[in-house]
Amino acid sequence: MADKFKDEMKKILLSKKQEILKNLASKGDSFKSLLDDVDPKDEADIAADDIDGKMLESMSREDMNKLNLIDAALSRIQSGRYGLCMKCGQKIAEARLRAIPYAVLCINCKSQDERFNR
Repeated sequence: MADKFKDEMKKILLSKKQEILKNLASKGDSFKSLLDDVDPKDEADIAADDIDGKMLESMSREDMNKLNLIDAALSRIQSGRYGLCMKCGQKIAEARLRAIPYAVLCINCKSQDERFNR
């Protein structure tokens, strides 16, 4: 895989990482301000807030997972393993990496995994 492509992917990954970190920080500030404005509530309001809290938590979990995938991709760039399928060892197509820069499986292995997990 060409160094120019790896450099391009590194910039994209770092940009995505920065975007996620900003998003997580803004969610934290928004959530704090919501908690500061809490009034006494009835049971329905408390239940709704619980659901909202769980949604925020799951969104943050998803962002954290994506952040971990991005960090792993950056490490693979550093170690020279970026763009190689973690399952079969073949090259991952550049088109796939452009779509999902932190992909760890080639399209064939990903398809097999999805069929197996149905």
